[in-house]
Amino acid sequence: MSDPTNPNIEQRSTPQWGLMQREWFWASNEDKHPPFNTHPDKLRTLAKERLSQAGWHYASCNAGLSWTHYANRQAFYRHQIIPRMLVDTDKRDTATMIFGHRVSAPIGFAPIGINRIYHPTGELSPAKVAGELNLLYCLSSAGSYSIEDVAKANGADSPRFFQLYWSPDDSVALSMLERAANNGYTACVLTTDTWQLGWRHDDIAHGNYAFYHDHGAGDLGLQDPAFLDRLKEAKLDPKEQPREAGADWIDKHIWHGRSFSWERLPWLMENWKRLSGGKPFCIKGIQSVADAKKAVELGVDGIVVSNHAGRQVDGAVASLDALEKIADAIGDKIYLMYDSGVRGGADVFKALALGAKFVFVGRLWVYALGAAGEEGVRHVMKGLLADFDILMNVAGYPDLKGINRDAIDSLPKGAYFPSTTEIA
Repeated sequence: MSDPTNPNIEQRSTPQWGLMQREWFWASNEDKHPPFNTHPDKLRTLAKERLSQAGWHYASCNAGLSWTHYANRQAFYRHQIIPRMLVDTDKRDTATMIFGHRVSAPIGFAPIGINRIYHPTGELSPAKVAGELNLLYCLSSAGSYSIEDVAKANGADSPRFFQLYWSPDDSVALSMLERAANNGYTACVLTTDTWQLGWRHDDIAHGNYAFYHDHGAGDLGLQDPAFLDRLKEAKLDPKEQPREAGADWIDKHIWHGRSFSWERLPWLMENWKRLSGGKPFCIKGIQSVADAKKAVELGVDGIVVSNHAGRQVDGAVASLDALEKIADAIGDKIYLMYDSGVRGGADVFKALALGAKFVFVGRLWVYALGAAGEEGVRHVMKGLLADFDILMNVAGYPDLKGINRDAIDSLPKGAYFPSTTEIA
């Protein structure tokens, strides 16, 4: 197998992630075995077995008939990697820069809410693992644990983003931003595709909305001074009335059903810059070239091309197809990130080749959290890093800069239908 003293180890700034393969091949000699199979289909099955019904439905549900989810996965098939031979990959490295921060790979933890329904440690586990691996972590403002506690779990020097669901109550919105800025979050990411949740059949059939039930508002809401003021005004005691307090938080400040427009965006950007000392402001949920151009025009620092993993608009364009068009239209005018449908190292490679500078993963680590807690998150993310590292080696791409359009062969767009409804 791979020589554990191979020259690449000394010529890179990150661990040689691919050695994880050798470690597990040898571990069976010592009667040691991985916590689970990292194949996304098998991990999905394991998560379904171990999660509660509510946890499973919220992790796996998509909008409508899941056509956007299917489109996301099928779009990756349309683009195929062109391996290069006799390339010196001894100087291979996965490290990259994002807004001045050096991270171990162009791979980050996507913002996903209410992690406590997957595991008691909630957001603390992925935040901790991200810090250990020097990967970017993004906290959702619909999270279970507080902004402050997640920052501590992530580590003082770890790069982390705060994803904002924009409250129509300015005092609550600014309070969340101030807390994030004061706790070392290095960028704000505004999600623009979820003023309310999309129509998700299984969640609706089972009344599966954690904020209305035992989860309540969660620590993120209950430790917000502006929101606590609102609870006092409404005469709601979160200890005595956790469900009502949870409804007040989610209905009025997170998924409130009200919309904002581009005209209001400069106010939010200016306030984040003021509170954070000028840290980057990004937008997540961009799918159209027109919206990407508008973000550039307004001076947004970065955009995440994303359709919320197919959970918001059913029958929408695949995010990877949107990425291709947006990258062609705006080039390097803005920091371009990608999210939706990523399941392996090859998916990361293809998103980079199509123009993304950074790629977020979500369901992989959520399934792993539900299946095996912190150990599961660590295992699946180290596996993804190993997969990507080995791919760069065997495909002949030692440098991230070489992963571009010349590295892939793209099939024409066509009408592709899923062979099964069980797509991870």
